[in-house]
Amino acid sequence: MSFQLKPKKQTENKTIRFPQDLVNEIEKYIQNKDVTFSRFVIQACEYVLEDIEKDKNKHTN
Repeated sequence: MSFQLKPKKQTENKTIRFPQDLVNEIEKYIQNKDVTFSRFVIQACEYVLEDIEKDKNKHTN
């Protein structure tokens, strides 16, 4: 499964600190794309959680 950009959902504000080098990498990646920093991070988290669930299901079968 490849990483895909998705439409917005209802959100809640959270404060989180990122290492500056990671912020730089993300901002470089999303430059000239129709996605915000926050949306990128949300989708990356969703992608990881889905992958964890798939991996968990593989080991329980």
